[in-house]
Amino acid sequence: MRIRSFAALFAAAIMLLAYPAASAQSTKLAATPPMGWNSWNHFGTKVTDADVRAAADAMVASGMRDAGYVYINIDDSWEGKRDAQGNIHANNKFPDMKALSAYVHSKGLKLGIYSSPGPKTCGGYEGSYGHEQQDANTYASWGVDFLKYDLCSYMDVVKLHDPNHDQRKTQAMMEAAFAKMHQALVNTHRPIVYSLCQYGVDYVWKWGPKVGGNLWRTTDDIRDNFRSMALIGFSQAGLEQYAGPGHWNDPDMLEIGNGGMNADQYRTQMSLWSILAAPLLAGNDLSKMDATTKSILLNKEVIAVDQDKLGIQGHRVGPPQIWEKPLSGGAKAVALFNYVTDDEAEPFTLYLKDVGITGPVHARDLWAHKDLGVLHGSYTVTIPQGGVVMLKLWK
Repeated sequence: MRIRSFAALFAAAIMLLAYPAASAQSTKLAATPPMGWNSWNHFGTKVTDADVRAAADAMVASGMRDAGYVYINIDDSWEGKRDAQGNIHANNKFPDMKALSAYVHSKGLKLGIYSSPGPKTCGGYEGSYGHEQQDANTYASWGVDFLKYDLCSYMDVVKLHDPNHDQRKTQAMMEAAFAKMHQALVNTHRPIVYSLCQYGVDYVWKWGPKVGGNLWRTTDDIRDNFRSMALIGFSQAGLEQYAGPGHWNDPDMLEIGNGGMNADQYRTQMSLWSILAAPLLAGNDLSKMDATTKSILLNKEVIAVDQDKLGIQGHRVGPPQIWEKPLSGGAKAVALFNYVTDDEAEPFTLYLKDVGITGPVHARDLWAHKDLGVLHGSYTVTIPQGGVVMLKLWK
């Protein structure tokens, strides 16, 4: 494939100057953090049409759709070859993408898909480089509602045209690449949520809205263990100023139900992601969920924190790990995390003044689904190792 000149790429960056209208359009999408499922964490490159249909069926049967999970997102490895006209086709794992889309939509759900601004995806499949508008048109014709656009091999393009690693040129090229696909999506006149999978490179949260992103990855890939999840989740402190309706920081997908953590640790991920107003994209096999996994993913009181209409990302109040998130109506969500390395449950005391509350306040434990009555000054509770207590406080 012929690699375009840097001059052409840099010229494309100038397109960003014409983006206010397009960016305004993007904010109409994802007014709250997107909720759904993504195939990658559990199925990787082995995902098939049958797996996606099963996920859609399970999302409805489990009650997840009614709880707000609506996106069924196919990650890498669906891509086949391009025809003589350059149009992308799915591979034999996905014999009829339009029919699959119709099936997902028939369940009251939405379909997501995956590509890269580079020549190849992370899995070595066909990327969108040089075919951005063609691919956007194809996605729209299939009825796609969500695009995850993964940096991957585009860094090879950057290295080729910026061998001296000039930061200004590198960033201009990356912004131009993501902006170009956004404009292509806008040109289809179909509302498609745009997810930048850019791993936080070059402080993407600072320029993600400018290139039309509705959400952007802030970290490397998550793994199904407590260390990975905690490092990624707690590292979001300080990014709250960049999130809001239509544009969200994305610390990657939920690992809940994949088996690498215990129930307390999975409740920690669900709580932390909700305090962060992060996208809630389940990454497990929805067709084989046990009761505990369902109870975590379907906790509507915790989901309500994530989906609160104010769209404010929570922030860390102080050590060890106490986080708060303003909610509509003047309420607050507060999460107390026992982020320690031993196996001991620990008593934690929340001093209400630390979360800006003076005087008596009503409280509810969102995991116990229990009203705690009126608190005065402080609240002490014992939390298991790796666990969480999540409260809603209101006057």
